[in-house]
Amino acid sequence: MEFDKRKDAAMVAMKSPEPDNSPKGTLDLPIIPLLNAINSHPSFFTTSSCSGRISVFSHPTNQSALKKKAKGGTWIFISHDPVHPSSLLPLLYPASPDPPSPTPSQNIVFRFEPLIIAVECRDLEAAQSLVSLAISCGFRESGITSVSKRIIIAIRCSIRLEVPLGDSVKLMVSKEYVEYLVGVANEKMEANRKRTDLFMSTLIKNGFSSRQIPVKGGVNGFGSEKYDEGKKIETLRSSGGNGVAGQEGKLSSETNGSCKFIPVNLSTMETDGEPVDRLLLWGHSACSVDQNKILIFGGFGGIGRHERRNDLVLLDAQSGMVERVSVMGAPSARLGHTASVVGDFMYVIGGRADPLNILNDVWVFDYAKKEWKFLQCSGCLFPPRHRHAAAVVGSKIYVFGGICSDKIISSLYVLDTLTSEWTEIETRGNRPGPLHSHSMESNCSKLYMFGGYNGEKALGDLFSFDVETSLWSKMKTNGMAPNARFSHSMFIYSNYLGVLGGCPVIGHRELSLLNLLSSSWTTIMMKSIEESLFVRSTANVIGDNLVIVGGGASCYAFGTKFSQPMKVDLRQMTSLCDDSETTGQTEEKNNSFLYSHKTEDKVNQCAAQDSKFTSIIESNILDCIIRKLSL
Repeated sequence: MEFDKRKDAAMVAMKSPEPDNSPKGTLDLPIIPLLNAINSHPSFFTTSSCSGRISVFSHPTNQSALKKKAKGGTWIFISHDPVHPSSLLPLLYPASPDPPSPTPSQNIVFRFEPLIIAVECRDLEAAQSLVSLAISCGFRESGITSVSKRIIIAIRCSIRLEVPLGDSVKLMVSKEYVEYLVGVANEKMEANRKRTDLFMSTLIKNGFSSRQIPVKGGVNGFGSEKYDEGKKIETLRSSGGNGVAGQEGKLSSETNGSCKFIPVNLSTMETDGEPVDRLLLWGHSACSVDQNKILIFGGFGGIGRHERRNDLVLLDAQSGMVERVSVMGAPSARLGHTASVVGDFMYVIGGRADPLNILNDVWVFDYAKKEWKFLQCSGCLFPPRHRHAAAVVGSKIYVFGGICSDKIISSLYVLDTLTSEWTEIETRGNRPGPLHSHSMESNCSKLYMFGGYNGEKALGDLFSFDVETSLWSKMKTNGMAPNARFSHSMFIYSNYLGVLGGCPVIGHRELSLLNLLSSSWTTIMMKSIEESLFVRSTANVIGDNLVIVGGGASCYAFGTKFSQPMKVDLRQMTSLCDDSETTGQTEEKNNSFLYSHKTEDKVNQCAAQDSKFTSIIESNILDCIIRKLSL
């Protein structure tokens, strides 16, 4: 294959003593172990990289007046390590300045640039997997940059710094300010190193080799830390082979039983009335009202310019009619909030209005009167938060987790809608840790909570909470549990709990159903959703249908993608699940065969693309990659 030929040539070039095209001609020492780990995987190889650098750069003041060959500028100073605050002063403020040069003046710029690695991937699914891992480690700007003849991804983040200092004739800043900038850059360098270390360890946990490959530039990196050959790798999820996605955070299971793959069709909803663009959102909320309607509020996206919204949209799940509900005095635009229905009222809690404005307000929408009201709450202080989860039991709304001022929360609060009073609950038992972007649903007197992100990794734990005894329990289940994930959706239908979508996007066509009576998982393979990415989407049960609204991706260099509203028949799914659970050992053998057949369709331990993905690549249509949105 052409990919293998290109990879072989790239590996030979990395080992060659000849200088490369970088300013210093060699690989950066701090990231050589990371490059080795990526290149150890048969589906990836690195094409260019930088570990992060502090630099001073000069470029022509008036580039438009210069010939093309003269553009670009030159490096005055480069360091891939922290810099002493005073080390730049002799360079920028010499004791005996040179006489003015007859050449045109140059702009002088101080920069910090974080790690960036370009990686060619064997196929789109492999690219999605690696980008998801990078994003989970803080490289939020990672994404696909090319899908034509070669699939290239960029692993990068946004903690850069660029400050003009003046020009070659006169600097406009003081020595003290330069020292201050160096200090800021050193802090960013340390943050960059921590993210790089985390990415390295995450790759190792997910099956990438730590074997060192001799390359020019040396073999040591990450300070004095070394990664030994043969480091124990965590067991990977069975349905993923030895590919990219690991099973860290997998649900505890009494038996590992075979995974039942049941195909179910997922259809795009036909809509009428308002443009369907009103439903192209993520980070919104959606509540079931009037038995067959869904009330949608806020989120990012919508008609025209993509931005945070405070629109209220009503979707009729039967007719597909989309209606904008025009109401005066609406809450501020936001995303990452929750909305919960108690009687005829929808309660909107918290969210984020902008990166510096995290909310703790409570707004009530009277569905019968079509009126908004700000709710003055009493009781304990409810801290601002976004990316939390909420569920209703009776007249009370329970809220867990979220992010508040860069701190991830682990407390459980309850809002009594009869008294408008907040209470922080003193819980006991096997408590979950700090989480955000998790899911929570209620069933009778119990709350069920799955997944989320704890600041270091996606989790796959399933907890239950008894509101009568205030007891947390970590549930034990049978069968193949869903992958660890965050920003997913969860729902309850009949005696089943369902988990769908989320990030990482591995297994994005799977819907996992847990029978709450037998504690057994069944995996549903949904057809016709190759172009849908259910990340930060909503899932509502309307009658016997599951209606999925919104979700999508932010793509590096290619903008955004939103998923169309979708619908799936829950009766078909649950009847198939019930049938599969009653057929005994014979059915398990058949399912084992189906599963074995599925796992054989791999390319170098990475799942092969189906024909739809292949056609997407051939037609240059980018299936957007998820990044952990910072909107």
